[in-house]
Amino acid sequence: MICVSLINKDIDQLYSILERPDVQMAEIRLDGCDLSQEDIQDLFASVDKPLIATYRLADQNQAADAESKLLTAIGAGAAFIDLDVDDPAMMCKRLRREAREAGTLLIRSFHDYEGTDSSRALSAIVDKCLHLGADVVKIATTATSEADVAKIAKLYEQYPPENLVAFCMGADGVRSRTDCLKYGAPFSFACLSAGEATAPGQLPLAEMRKAVYGEYDFSSIGEEPVEVSCSKSCAQRAIVIAAIAAGESRLEGYSPCGDNESAVDVARALGAEVSLEGNCLIIRGTGGKIKKNTGALHTGESGFLTRMCIPLLAVLGATPVKITGEKTLLARPLPGAKAMLAPFGITLDSETVPLTVSSHSERSRRTSFQIDGSGGSQLVSGLLAALPLCKEGCTVRLVNPKSIPYIFMTLDIMRQFGVNVECEMEGGEEFAETQDWSYCDAMTFTIPGGCSYKAATVSLEADWSAAANFMAAGAIFGKADVKGLDTKSLQADLSILDILPLAGAAVSQEEESGIVHVVRGPLRGFEVDASNCPDLVPVISVLAAFCQGRSTITGVARLATKESNRPGVIVEMLGRMGVRAHLRGDKLQIDGHSLESRVLSGRLLKGGEFSTYGDHRIAMALSVASLGADSQIVMDDAACVAKSFPGFGQTFLKFAGK
Repeated sequence: MICVSLINKDIDQLYSILERPDVQMAEIRLDGCDLSQEDIQDLFASVDKPLIATYRLADQNQAADAESKLLTAIGAGAAFIDLDVDDPAMMCKRLRREAREAGTLLIRSFHDYEGTDSSRALSAIVDKCLHLGADVVKIATTATSEADVAKIAKLYEQYPPENLVAFCMGADGVRSRTDCLKYGAPFSFACLSAGEATAPGQLPLAEMRKAVYGEYDFSSIGEEPVEVSCSKSCAQRAIVIAAIAAGESRLEGYSPCGDNESAVDVARALGAEVSLEGNCLIIRGTGGKIKKNTGALHTGESGFLTRMCIPLLAVLGATPVKITGEKTLLARPLPGAKAMLAPFGITLDSETVPLTVSSHSERSRRTSFQIDGSGGSQLVSGLLAALPLCKEGCTVRLVNPKSIPYIFMTLDIMRQFGVNVECEMEGGEEFAETQDWSYCDAMTFTIPGGCSYKAATVSLEADWSAAANFMAAGAIFGKADVKGLDTKSLQADLSILDILPLAGAAVSQEEESGIVHVVRGPLRGFEVDASNCPDLVPVISVLAAFCQGRSTITGVARLATKESNRPGVIVEMLGRMGVRAHLRGDKLQIDGHSLESRVLSGRLLKGGEFSTYGDHRIAMALSVASLGADSQIVMDDAACVAKSFPGFGQTFLKFAGK
């Protein structure tokens, strides 16, 4: 990224400059700007672009003022603080500790305004900065020859480029200011306009942007706010439960898609009456009964709907029921389904659709069960929804739980329809300390018996799964503003709010409007366990392709049985685009390069013809990738997005400014 270094500005001038769309990132020189502590607090807290807080000491007497102002910037949310390698040790130690606690990255800087030392000496300086706790090392020397520039460039062969900003000052070093971005530096510096340089050889912003981006213009991406469809995860659960509830339920905020309409068809097949008024789906439920002639049920292409209905049919139906489906569902197995359901008196004649569900009386003799959730949460959700309808209560212990947020979403929808299930989570020391669901080893559900669902009015949330594509695109190419999202949601893909900052983007939300803002920052490789948010894997894989360094995504193995073999498809897709990606068991590793590095080195993603394999998540990820491709990306089946978001294509084109 291009970081504009700002000095000798007052607070009003800074706000005005930082509102400019061409200013992606800024360094605020606290030693030269006339800012009070209150100004610093307000500035760093309110601006959602990545800001560096810098204070260059003219003498040691300024140390107290520097420490005080830098601490304020850290507390207000500065993305980085910059400390010179020779700044007072105790001051730096205190600031480093505060930065770590606040999540602010530490830059340690070295400047040589006289010349450029030997390669060995430069390496020793980098090593010293790293030893002092630097997240990013900044080396700025003065070039008097091409040999000096070459010595600086050599550092990028020795150290991870995402941790190094190294360039030469002076007229002979101008090219090195863009070359460092080519090598993978997280940012380089420019001045706002001619005559405002904070160091010799610093280019004005307009000139720097032309030198870096050339013919490519990403400025229109994210200018239009986005509104996404309702969450099909919420909608399908609510539709099915409303169909067997007593009375008339109203599902507000409904938007149709392939999977939602399949759930509506299932509701009608069970005997419910369904109508649509505007964006409100009205369902008059069956009161726990289903049509006597319900010998077959068609679940479309929805794996979740299939797994949700199997236990419910067994509990509600008096005769065997055949479940049929279409498209990719017919090739997607339900591994382990027979073994999980057998103790509950539910039998299947197959673990692929079509299949027949039957029930018998064995379950009534047991009140305690243990099941393995390593295959996913969907069948677990079906059991949780069905078991309260049995005459007797029971306890179910789920070991190796996956996609835990989806389980809690099911429990929340059930609660809104009048059925409460208690849940206790178990884990080791890490879970006890962090309460992070990734460390949860088991869940025990206390399920009441003899329950019935009652009609409810439910507000369907906007879909975080769809929104994640726009947010990732904003993080890579500029910005994204997404309307209507609930940041307190139980949706699993709310995890995108954690992943994007981990990669280096800035995320914030307006309190009044609720709009979620994403602004790009210097993107770096990240590590994430996607066990609880599997639907994010395609789009965060594209994000990783634009993060400098290696990203590691774990928890991907079970995605092989989604609409496509997603891990394999992602590796193939990225490989054809020129991105190194490797699948090792449950782990996906992707070697990425920053957008600037890709533009400057001619390594934008390769376009061409790609198959979506009928997978809506792959199609959406390909759309995000297309914004950073050197030629058009043509999909064989872009229409498959209708499974979850029929309007995605047009919405994305508008978002991209096309």
